[in-house]
Amino acid sequence: MNGPGRILGIETSCDETAAAVVVEGNRVLSSVVSSQVDIHARYGGVVPEIAGRAHVDLLTPVVAEALVEAGLDARGADGDGAPGVAAVAATVGPGLIGSLLVGVSAAKSLALVWDVPFVAVNHLEAHLYGAFLEEPDLELPLVVLLVSGGHTLLVAMEDHGRYRLLGQTIDDAAGEAFDKVARFLGLGYPGGPAIDRQASDGRGDAIAFPRALSDEGLDFSFSGLKTAVITHVRKHPEVSIADVAASFQEAVVDVLVSKARRAATAVGARGLCLAGGVAANSVLRERILDACAADGLRAFVPSRSMCTDNAAMVAAAGWWRLRSDGPSPLDTGADPGLRLAGAR
Repeated sequence: MNGPGRILGIETSCDETAAAVVVEGNRVLSSVVSSQVDIHARYGGVVPEIAGRAHVDLLTPVVAEALVEAGLDARGADGDGAPGVAAVAATVGPGLIGSLLVGVSAAKSLALVWDVPFVAVNHLEAHLYGAFLEEPDLELPLVVLLVSGGHTLLVAMEDHGRYRLLGQTIDDAAGEAFDKVARFLGLGYPGGPAIDRQASDGRGDAIAFPRALSDEGLDFSFSGLKTAVITHVRKHPEVSIADVAASFQEAVVDVLVSKARRAATAVGARGLCLAGGVAANSVLRERILDACAADGLRAFVPSRSMCTDNAAMVAAAGWWRLRSDGPSPLDTGADPGLRLAGAR
């Protein structure tokens, strides 16, 4: 790798337009995120066509801001003209195809203009590497509980680039269930923070919602829980919304934490990490810390800014991928259904 190992990361997989510059895979020089939450809130969720068009408008100024904050000029060089950006990494999947194409096209263009490598990054792998930006000395193997609006996964990270998929949702992702329940309860979008706020005024044991597959393997299911919430509220319209939110949240967190603990024990993990947007949930964060303390595991709970989609994690994963695999071909396409690379 030429230059000082500075990677420009670009993230446009869904509704965050992000760019960041990271050195050696773990030191963040800049991280800029432009959220589209306000744009999509009126529709109760992300509208793919609107998201893609917003990325087109936002990406150039976001990249420019990330370069400036990192002390680089528009050519990706540092102040004295020495080599600056060593490679450009971008999320190629999974995600919304229109959104992905915006970031991938921009990253390839910059790589060509600057004559540096392009690195294709799997969005799921990027979330795994978010942990190393804040805790570079994490010891492997780790179990990562990746919980977001589109994914709920338990992954054993055995080494850099080598993973084992232990469990995943068979229907709705946990974040998707939060959004759907919040929409039904009239709490707005995004659903995760809305449920979390409302639940703080309720009792988590007020309603005995089901814990699907709680004693069956390491896969998850949240569709039935969502249906149970809707059915209960329709049968009991006088019920406290705060109690519904708290009881729903408790049911989700119970399953997530119990299966994560079981997975860590099964693979002999040294630590347990949270990742993804749902990792910002206050109850989940507290319960993971308590569980790790009880089990003698090192816990990693990311800062809330690192839970949501960002480009720093993309740059970090890109640095590791460039070291292990070299540059990605420029004909690498966006893949909305991309699976976790290296998982077996």
